[in-house]
Amino acid sequence: SISFSAAISACEKGGEWDKALDFFSVMVDCQVDLDTTACSAAVSACEKGAKWRMVLELFSAMAQKDVEATTTTCNAAISACEKGNMWRKALQFFCIMEQTHVESDDITFNATISACEKARKWQQAVHLFRLMVKTTIQCDDITINAAIGACEKGGQWQIALELFNLASRSDVELTAITLGAALNACEKGAEAELALKLLRPLAIKSG
Repeated sequence: SISFSAAISACEKGGEWDKALDFFSVMVDCQVDLDTTACSAAVSACEKGAKWRMVLELFSAMAQKDVEATTTTCNAAISACEKGNMWRKALQFFCIMEQTHVESDDITFNATISACEKARKWQQAVHLFRLMVKTTIQCDDITINAAIGACEKGGQWQIALELFNLASRSDVELTAITLGAALNACEKGAEAELALKLLRPLAIKSG
């Protein structure tokens, strides 16, 4: 099992997801006991290759063999779904983590919010953002950019400004992307004058 895990990890680090899966399949066929290390490496390899369908198959195999998922494994699965534009699956993995008491971190939230943002699901993105704020997990520019971006795409300029103002009062570093998303949201809501009034001081400061 240790040799297989090492081989799968080497393939994962080398970006060779197909070879990582070949080794994983051999483990299953030879009835070698699956462990968390091997499964995590296989899932991470699929995430790097944006092979979300493979991730689902791997999680199914893990469940059948009673291999516990870890934060790293679930994060890789969510990231794979995010890259594959599968926001529902990303949310499903997020919920599984809560149900099985697997600890979430900033990567968990950022990847799930980004998946919702790409799918223009602003309500889910904002809900996740507000959940994150209630935890001890620190938000960053990736978090706020994805949440505001989701609101901008959904035409929710008021919520976009609410999130922007919340971020401006925190330790989150506001970037040009943050400013741009907030401005675009207000412009789409025909509130360009209000947006410029609220954002000009921060825009000058960031410049």
